[in-house]
Order: sequence, then structure tokens, then C-alpha cells
Amino acid sequence: MSVRRLPLILAMLAPLPLLAGCGSGTSDGPPPPSAEAQAAIRNGGGAPRESLARTVDRLFDEEKVGKTDALVVFKRGSVIVERYGAGIKRESRLPGWSAGQCVTALMIGQLVSDGRLRLGESVPVPEWQRPGDPRGVITLKQLLQMRSGLRHVEMTGAGAGTVEGESDRMRMLFLDGRDDMASYAEAQPLEAPAGKVFEHSSASAVILSDLAARVLSPDRDPMRRQVAVNEYLRNRVLAPIGLGSAIVGYDRAGTMIGSGMIAMTAREWGNLGEFLRHTGSVGGAQILPRRWVQFMLESSPREPGYGAGVWLNRGEAGDGARLWPGSAGKNVFACLGDYGQFVIGSPDQLLTVVRIGHSDPAQEREAHDQLGELLALFPKN
Repeated sequence: MSVRRLPLILAMLAPLPLLAGCGSGTSDGPPPPSAEAQAAIRNGGGAPRESLARTVDRLFDEEKVGKTDALVVFKRGSVIVERYGAGIKRESRLPGWSAGQCVTALMIGQLVSDGRLRLGESVPVPEWQRPGDPRGVITLKQLLQMRSGLRHVEMTGAGAGTVEGESDRMRMLFLDGRDDMASYAEAQPLEAPAGKVFEHSSASAVILSDLAARVLSPDRDPMRRQVAVNEYLRNRVLAPIGLGSAIVGYDRAGTMIGSGMIAMTAREWGNLGEFLRHTGSVGGAQILPRRWVQFMLESSPREPGYGAGVWLNRGEAGDGARLWPGSAGKNVFACLGDYGQFVIGSPDQLLTVVRIGHSDPAQEREAHDQLGELLALFPKN
């Protein structure tokens, strides 16, 4: 080799170690979980801790999932993950919207247990009992399983073929039905034979609340109706389950707004999921008959993905699935509310997961998917 060429070759080789080392000090992987996510995890509960922390972060990504007010995970009855959004504290009472229909179904269960209502008998709405009224055949069981056949338009927006103001749910809650919601709901005609068609209906939950008031306070006085239902609900359902701080809404007719006007702390929403996971018991004490909770967690004859007040992880997987059929366990269930409220129970994993917040439809779908990812991180038992 020419001595004169050696300096040129060395000059060309000199940058190579620098180039080879350019990527050695950096990682192409995702950034580490936030300090908030890591602090939220008290116990991994068998899930990979870093993956769990990343999922917690994704469930607080406001752009993707909307505003998450609370995320709480119970494992074997103990809180292992707990994180709150800005301005929200552990004692903040948060609305579950339609998730409150689970509470309504529990109250009806206590009344059935007491012999005040009967599951297989026609509903005691006087207007329906007039001769020739086809609604007289609707049973309590059909109302609970959302197959009454009543014309209740639940969906809003162009996708449902109606504008928001025309939705029965919106009219009942906020417009011409707001002062006496049960009367509005009960006045609707049949659009299908009773028992034959599933249609999720907030109005059905209000009718159930009216039935509770009718048997607890027959005289229709609004204040006496409200007091009677409130005392029964608190003494027989809320306090025994551990939902003592719950705020329950009533309309001017004294009817509990059983379609979802219930607010309580995120931990109390978790207690609701735990109660259902334990089929009606708390600390070994049977508060509600086991057979009633088992009924709530059985598929409706017309919709495998719904029980009685509770959504079930059954049926076909797909974009429209309310839960996670095909990926999560078949006995997973959830109390679901508008705007992205989730109270999820997974008996095989000994888990209850609560997400309370506010999401638009696309964000709600993303939150749904992330909660499915969270469940998948935990082993059985």
C-alpha cells in the first residue's frame, strides 16, 4: 500500500465508529409509562406491571378516549389500581348514567324476594289492565330483559333514523316527559308482540322504578312515593352493598329515574361490580338471593349479550359488540352507561374494573378496546 494513500484511508475510516454508535444509546421502543400511571398501581395482580401502566396511561389519553374521571381495578376484592382525572377525588360522586339500571334491577329483585312483585306475572300498570289493551300481557321478566315490545326509541342521531329531540329517551328525560317519566314511558303502544324482540330501553327501566313505587306507596303522592322508594332502596340495596354515598334522582311525580340518574364514588361503582361478581353476597352474607343475580347474568331469550340490567360477553364478536366476545371470558359482564361508563366484572379473573368519564362515540369505542386490553393482561385466578 502506498504510504501516501494511508492518511486518506484513515480519514475515511475515522467517522465509522461514530456512525455505528449513533443508535446505540437510544431506544426505538415507546417512552416509559408516566409517573402517574406507575403510582396508580399498588399491586400488579398478576399482570405485567409495565404493560399495565401503559394501558392505564392510554385510558387517560384525553384525545383518544375522552375525559377519564376515574379508573379503579379490584382484584380479589382489594383495590390494586386507582387513578383519577384532574379535579376528581376519591370521594367525588360520579354519574354512571345507564349503568345505574343494574341498581334498578337489584331493587326489583328485592321486591320479588319479598313477594311484592312476581317475575312471571303481567305488570301491574292499571292502564294496561283495561279490557282489550294488548300491553296487559307484558310480564316483569320481559321488562327486565328489554323485550317488552313497547315502542321506545332509544337511539339518537342520523344513524338511528331520528333526530335527538325525537328520541323517546331524550323526550322522557328532558322534554315533555320529564315531570312524569313513567307516565310517558307507559303511554307508548306496542310495536312488536310482547317477549319477541329485544330493544334496549331506558324507558323500561323507568317503568320498573314506577312499579317499585306502586307497591311501596300506593297512593301516588309524589313525596310519599319518593320517601318510600328511597328508604327501601337505601336499607335493602345501597347500604348493604356498600353504596352508601349514592345520590339517586327522582322526577316530580316521585318516581326514581331508574334509567340511570345515580351518582356515587368510583369505588362504590366497583362495589356494585363486586356484588354481582359474588352473586349477591358481601363478605359471605347473602344480601340478595343468589338465584336473582344468576337470573340477571343469564342471557335474554332474544339477545345473548344482555341479561337483566346487565350486559354479557356473549354473542358475536365485531365492531358493534358491547363487550369482548371471542377474547375475554364468557362469564364477563358489565353495567354500561352512556358516554363511556364501564363497571366490568370478570369472575374467572377475580376482577372488577371501573372506568367513569365522558367520551364521544369514537372515543367510547377506543376506551372499550383499551379496557379489553387491560382485562387481557390479567391471568385467571
